[in-house]
Amino acid sequence: MKYLLLIASLIGSTQLLAKECSALLDFDVQSLQDRKPLNLCEQYQGKVLLVVNTASRCAYTNQYDSLEKLYERYKDKGLVVLGFPSNDFGHQEPGTEKQIKDFCTVTYGVNFPMFSKTRVSERSADPFYKKLAEASGTYPQWNFHKYLIDSDGKLVTDYQSAIDPLDARIVNAIEAELTRVRF
Repeated sequence: MKYLLLIASLIGSTQLLAKECSALLDFDVQSLQDRKPLNLCEQYQGKVLLVVNTASRCAYTNQYDSLEKLYERYKDKGLVVLGFPSNDFGHQEPGTEKQIKDFCTVTYGVNFPMFSKTRVSERSADPFYKKLAEASGTYPQWNFHKYLIDSDGKLVTDYQSAIDPLDARIVNAIEAELTRVRF
């Protein structure tokens, strides 16, 4: 019986590995923390994602604190916050990637994954943000625009910059999606 369970678990693992990558997540990005490239699908498929374009000199920069609290509260249940610094709006992310990393770590204690500077505005968006905008019908209009992606890699909804990550609308939507996550 023990061997049958082992075989069944191996078959289940193989099926998980064979699961097709969501087109929304089939992109390579570079980590801000260690500057290593990673594929969003390989790293995060099966997780609930909150994707946010960030900036260090914005009126909404204090949302880093809310994003980190949200991440800490739900990361063990399957949520990952993904931060993409962008200098597209008001040149509010002018620093180097090291400066951005240091600012996020020292000022807000950010532990959620952050990535290299990314173009997010409609006229010059990086491919990942073009795909997010195509799925939602909305490009970010300012810093701290949020996209919620379910564990199947499909867009659930997006939220304008002014909506704090701990707002009940976002928290309730995340909790609803986390009930569907299977580990």
